[in-house]
Amino acid sequence: MTETSGFLERPDGARLAWRRIEGDGPTVIWVGGWRSDMGGTKAAALAEAAEANGWAYLRYDHFAHGESSGDWRQATIGRWREDLIAVMDQIEGPIVLVGSSMGGWVACLASLARPDRLAALVLIAPAADFAHRLMWPSLAPEVQKEILMTGLHSVTDDFDGPYDLTRTFFDEARQWSLLDARIDIVCPVRILQGAEDEPVPWQHALELAEKIAGPDVVFSLIKDGDHRLSRPQDLTRLIATVAEARVL
Repeated sequence: MTETSGFLERPDGARLAWRRIEGDGPTVIWVGGWRSDMGGTKAAALAEAAEANGWAYLRYDHFAHGESSGDWRQATIGRWREDLIAVMDQIEGPIVLVGSSMGGWVACLASLARPDRLAALVLIAPAADFAHRLMWPSLAPEVQKEILMTGLHSVTDDFDGPYDLTRTFFDEARQWSLLDARIDIVCPVRILQGAEDEPVPWQHALELAEKIAGPDVVFSLIKDGDHRLSRPQDLTRLIATVAEARVL
C-alpha cells in the first residue's frame, strides 16, 4: 500500500505532519526522539516493513520537529504528550506505539492516558525523565546558572543544534516524571537497549522496565549497541520485535 501524507491540525493552529500506510491489524505508530524526524533510519525501515508485510503504520513529526510547525522554545514534554494522544485519537482500533529515546517517554505517557487503546508498546533506548535525570545533570554549572537566571541557553556545538534549552522545558518536564513510582502500564512491553548507549545508560532503561506494572515486559540488551540502534542488524531486530508486538 502506498504511503500517504498530510497534516493534523491542532487547536492552537499548529500542524503535525504525518505519513500513513493502510494495512491490517493494529496500527503501528512511530514516536520519534529528541530533535529527530519521521525521515530517520528506524522510522523509514518500519515504513518499508509495513509496505512489505501489509501492516497499518503511521509516523509523524513532533511539534517543532521536521515538517511539523511550532516554535522550539514552546516545546515541552506535555505538549508532545498531548499531540501523540491527538494522533492516537484519529486512529481506529488497537495501537502499537514504537517510541525511540525521548519518544519512549512520550509513548509511555500516552499509554497511561489511553490504556484501552494499546495492544503493545515497543521502546528503543527509552529516555524516561531524561530532562531532569540525564540532561540537566550533564550541563555545565555555568549553563545551568544561565538557564535559571535568563530562562534559556543557546546550544550551538551539538550535532542536533543549533537550538535553545529553556527553563520552561526543564520545569515542565518534572510534572511528567515516571521513575519515582510504579508505572501503571499493563500491556505487553518490549525494550531494546544498547549496552554502549552513552546518552541513555542501560541501567536507566532497566529502571523503567522494573517500574512497569504489567507482567509481560521483555528487556533486550544489545551488548555492542549504541544509542541510535540503527545498524542493519539493529533494524532487523526492531522489525522482528514490532512484528511480534503486533500479534501479542
